[in-house]
Amino acid sequence: MIRAVALFLCLAGPVAAQETPFRFNLPAGCEAYVTMQAANCKVTHYFTCEADPEGHQRAVVLDEQGVTHVARIDSEAQWIELFHPLAGTSERLESQPMEPASFSDLLANQVDEYDFQTLSDQTGPTRYVGQDRLTGRQVVIDGVTLDETAYEITAYTATGDEIWHIKGNEFINRDWRRFFPGTSVVTTPNGRVERNGSPVEFMFPDESGFLSTRPKHGCGLAIS
Repeated sequence: MIRAVALFLCLAGPVAAQETPFRFNLPAGCEAYVTMQAANCKVTHYFTCEADPEGHQRAVVLDEQGVTHVARIDSEAQWIELFHPLAGTSERLESQPMEPASFSDLLANQVDEYDFQTLSDQTGPTRYVGQDRLTGRQVVIDGVTLDETAYEITAYTATGDEIWHIKGNEFINRDWRRFFPGTSVVTTPNGRVERNGSPVEFMFPDESGFLSTRPKHGCGLAIS
């Protein structure tokens, strides 16, 4: 996870020092292809880096206070690395998942089941068991065609205790081979929370709002 932390430091540093106000600067060798403004007062930049393996891509998510997490996925949309700067925690995918997540299987079979662990030096291993399923519904959001998924996933501690359970809908873009958030219900020992991180706008290079550091939608509301 050293690379994830290093990348975060590279990403976070230029934000305060950049000459252009409210524009996010990526490290050298990285190139963003789209910015998404979501309904939950978050803005996400999706990008690739020359130093990463082929097919890998990254995302950096910001809210009104700044970067909330940095993530890297592979060509099958597996969670390779996650870094949460506010909590100071990081996760990395285990080397041999029991049942890897597979974007290809989802497209070919309309459903993908998975069972894998992430490893963290701060919090230990976490097991994720779940399923993604294409609903057959397509939507067009700000000119981008997305396929809707229904998903259900449960996270467990190393001793098998349930941490949380999430059920809801997400979206995928077939060409970009990645997921986008949607609506969900999160159940924990402390209760249930409804969330909506659905895309509202997509901005491409040379469009206004591309690489903006300022979320636009749902800000100032009581969002859990």
